[in-house]
Amino acid sequence: QLQASGGGLVQAGDSLRLSCLASGRTFTPYVMAWFRQAPGKEREFVAAINWASGTDYAESVKGRFTISRDNAKNTVNIQMNRLKPEDTAVYYCAKDRTQYGTIHKQETAYGSWGQGTQVTVSS
Repeated sequence: QLQASGGGLVQAGDSLRLSCLASGRTFTPYVMAWFRQAPGKEREFVAAINWASGTDYAESVKGRFTISRDNAKNTVNIQMNRLKPEDTAVYYCAKDRTQYGTIHKQETAYGSWGQGTQVTVSS
């Protein structure tokens, strides 16, 4: 089970940090990812991190967002800087279906999802 938190209402240029807590004993071997869904749009990949802290990002957030994980605390975080109105969305954390997999940008690769946390960026 995944529990996301940290969303809120901010102004353009501000920062937010989202966290996702994974329950259960097995966390380290899984790729963890963040996706987002804006109103009227499909859910899209934002960032992912594997067990060795290798990362991948959507082009739209590269240089502004940083994903990290703390395997001792079963958490994955995403630091979002220089937020833009187009970053407004519900953000979801997700856990890979398989252990020691490669990073995927397709949501079908992820079998567990958090409930989502709203991020709203005003202009």
